[in-house]
Amino acid sequence: MTTSNEQLPESVTNIKLDNKDIYLVGTAHVSKQSVVDVQTTVAMVHPDSICIELCESRYKSIIQRESWKKLDIFKVIKEKKALFLLTQLIMTSFYRKLGQQLGIEPGAEMIEGIKQSEKTGANLVLADRNIEITLKRVWGYLNFWNKMKMMTQILAGLLFSEKIDDDLIEQLKKQDQLETVLETFTKEFPEVKKRLIDERDVYLSEKIKNAPGNIVVAVVGAGHVPGIQTHIRNENSLDAITQLPPKSIVPEIIKWSIPAIIVALFVIGFFKGGMEQSIESVYIWVLVTGILSALGAAAAFAHPLTILSAFLAAPITTLHPLIAAGWVAGLVQVWIKKPTVEDFEDIPNAITSVKGFWKNPVSRVLLIVVFCNLGSSTGAFISGSWLAARAF
Repeated sequence: MTTSNEQLPESVTNIKLDNKDIYLVGTAHVSKQSVVDVQTTVAMVHPDSICIELCESRYKSIIQRESWKKLDIFKVIKEKKALFLLTQLIMTSFYRKLGQQLGIEPGAEMIEGIKQSEKTGANLVLADRNIEITLKRVWGYLNFWNKMKMMTQILAGLLFSEKIDDDLIEQLKKQDQLETVLETFTKEFPEVKKRLIDERDVYLSEKIKNAPGNIVVAVVGAGHVPGIQTHIRNENSLDAITQLPPKSIVPEIIKWSIPAIIVALFVIGFFKGGMEQSIESVYIWVLVTGILSALGAAAAFAHPLTILSAFLAAPITTLHPLIAAGWVAGLVQVWIKKPTVEDFEDIPNAITSVKGFWKNPVSRVLLIVVFCNLGSSTGAFISGSWLAARAF
């Protein structure tokens, strides 16, 4: 059953594809109107399938609200996922702040799609690519300097004011303005746009057109609608865009070369200046890497023993590519103050404020790991440059 486009919400784009009638509901993630548009569209076209812009893991995080209780913080640190998880929390925090100001739950339009599927009996299709694959492809194809730039912007996200600017809210509520926001993002990081948006346009297109039945409603972000319209009539292979980026040997070479260079600088300093210069070089390395790593821990309000462990670990870990000062400090912090079930339950509330990020023991551990690693890396660069200047 179909209806004329004039009766449908303005956010809906109808695509006729062979024997299928596809209705793309272009939404904003913090818009009450988007929820109404999903309800109205489903009621009018009676779809066989409802596609939503979620992958399996994001879908589970919505329907399993207690999943935070099962988070293993030790495992997060050991598997080097602290920055990944902190990034997710910062993004969630931003949308929660918007949601609080607008009086709507972030992602409410996706939740409505799930509800409508259960209510009508339509097939629910999780149409988005796995978020871990997406983020690994985004990160894996960035060069070193853009990675540093992105890390800086991610951490700067923690400094968002408690109240989001009204102009930004208005931008995010309008389809054309949302696309403008994405366009600005594209200009700054073109490689990111390709992995984060363009590839997912292709993925979403394939999942939507292959959804069961003749009438399909797809609930997607407004910024994806033009891309889906472009790709949905083409035959697209998903193999290339669902693979993790190939591991390059260059980072491995760099990772092991830096400690070798530092050791070489110590040796050169010994032959040029004798034992006295060598001892001074050791002091420089220990103090600069140790102090900056400890400052990172202190900035995250770590326990004094954690700060001490960051200071002691940094001079050693910066010379060993397989371990990092942040991991040591993070594990020490967890050992000293192991987060409780209540702490995990409080994460959704804690991350709605900058103060909450530092106060909650779980998010504080993530901050400690990231800040210590950033401090020790900066210290290695500064002290390494200092040693090179002394040696030559």
